Amino acid sequence: MDIVKEIIKKAKERKIKRKEELDQIKRELAKKYKGKFLSNFLILKKYQELLENGEIEKMPFLEEILKKRPIRSLSGIVTVSVLTKPYPCPGKCLYCPFQKGMPKSYLKKEPAAQRAKNLKFNPYLQVQKRLEMLKTEGHPTDKIELRIIGGTWSYYPKNYQVWFIKECFRAANDFEKTKKPKSETLNLKKNLNFNLLVLKKEQKKNEKAKNRIVGISIETRPDFIDKKEILRLRLLGVTMVELGVQSIDEKILEINQRGHGVKEIILATKLLKDAGFKVLYQMMLNLPGSNLEKDVKMFEELFENQDFKPDYLKIYPCALLKEAPLYKLYLKGEYKPYSREELIDTLKKIKTKIPYYVRIQRITRDIPANYIIEGGTKISNIREIVQKEMEKEGLFCKCIRCREVKERFNLKEKVYLFREDYQSSGGKEIFLSFETKDRKKLFSFLRLRIPSQNDVFIEVLKNSAIIREIKTFGELVPIGKKEVAPQHRGFGKKLLKKAQEIAKKEFGLGKITVISGVGVRDYFRKLGYSLKDTYMVKKLF
Repeated sequence: MDIVKEIIKKAKERKIKRKEELDQIKRELAKKYKGKFLSNFLILKKYQELLENGEIEKMPFLEEILKKRPIRSLSGIVTVSVLTKPYPCPGKCLYCPFQKGMPKSYLKKEPAAQRAKNLKFNPYLQVQKRLEMLKTEGHPTDKIELRIIGGTWSYYPKNYQVWFIKECFRAANDFEKTKKPKSETLNLKKNLNFNLLVLKKEQKKNEKAKNRIVGISIETRPDFIDKKEILRLRLLGVTMVELGVQSIDEKILEINQRGHGVKEIILATKLLKDAGFKVLYQMMLNLPGSNLEKDVKMFEELFENQDFKPDYLKIYPCALLKEAPLYKLYLKGEYKPYSREELIDTLKKIKTKIPYYVRIQRITRDIPANYIIEGGTKISNIREIVQKEMEKEGLFCKCIRCREVKERFNLKEKVYLFREDYQSSGGKEIFLSFETKDRKKLFSFLRLRIPSQNDVFIEVLKNSAIIREIKTFGELVPIGKKEVAPQHRGFGKKLLKKAQEIAKKEFGLGKITVISGVGVRDYFRKLGYSLKDTYMVKKLF
């Protein structure tokens, strides 16, 4: 490993800033020692060992070059996906695949699913393993977005849900301890209230842990969301709900045997927003009963009709799989997938209609190509292809993901405060953001909701404005550090101050409430908020 030490030494001496400069050093030393061209992963691993042993000083410029897939921590957080165990699903959807030994709709060879299956769907081990991988790749793991996937979450036994999330918190709390405790098995003999108390203890620890869970999302069906379910989700620490909407056309929902209608989607969306949750819609293109024109019009209605207007989107072109009932219709000639060109053209039209306040989380599922029989969804990098074609045609996607600053920030760049008001699910939404003048670079944003006071069903939210989300982009900066990045320019505090001013002066509300992730509670405490129920609350007068 002496060659690695020499690479690190030369990198420091030459004060390198680009990957190409590091590659030049690697070539020189490979020639000198007649060895192979070493991978950045191996160099990073050795660098971390030397740093831990106190043999070298921290070299942030080298870490940046060596880091694997920097994008994983360029939205200010790292995402950890954890899969639940296989459990019966109430749905009978035509397009949904099923494989024995896997949760409904998930396939054994999908990356996250494969990792979960190897770890016997143990939540503690899944979180620990993922954090270890991220750490090894050079990513800070201080701020974690926990994404719970697999089947319909709300249909799983209540005791299992509490245990599952408790184990995720425990894994984050235990991470990097010299001696890690073992994962704990589910004990159904212990009652639900006991398990909730244990969960609460782990949540309390996580408020000051080194690796904090700043948000939790779950996947469920719209017809499983009611007031009681929402109160339960808050106890678990959930901050975002991914609704399997798929379509907002009554007939298409019926053809695809969804088992619910549009009214359930509308009600679930309203209840979640009024409780402060971020709402993500999983939408599908190319479903039986739809066509190219209907798909484009569906996305127009999604943001014209105030009953919908989700905060986040996942757009899944329907993947034709042998494991799904839809395959039988395909064999009979009753279903035809879109061609590659049709799919790309449809996505371009959709992306041009997305408002500034929406983030397209992803396009297409991460399904290995060998599972897919036919159709455009075999294109794994379809988002990139669509983006390039749009650029050639002078088209611009306004979605948050396409504009978030990532590594492209310049501390001298002038930033402006924007405000966008819109009606949504019976309340008023105010989207505040710090952006460049042309709105092509987004640094920070806040979602403020003024619900109809007639519909407030959670006591702590009465006579209150609700901050449903606040986020600053750029590279994840570890808790307590003051490194140069958009995360330490005071954007968050300025947005909070503006939101408080709007709530008090424009709407005469006496308090403001935040649906805070457990790991962010301390941040809000320092700004004068206190924990009430499961929300962070601040009195305005």
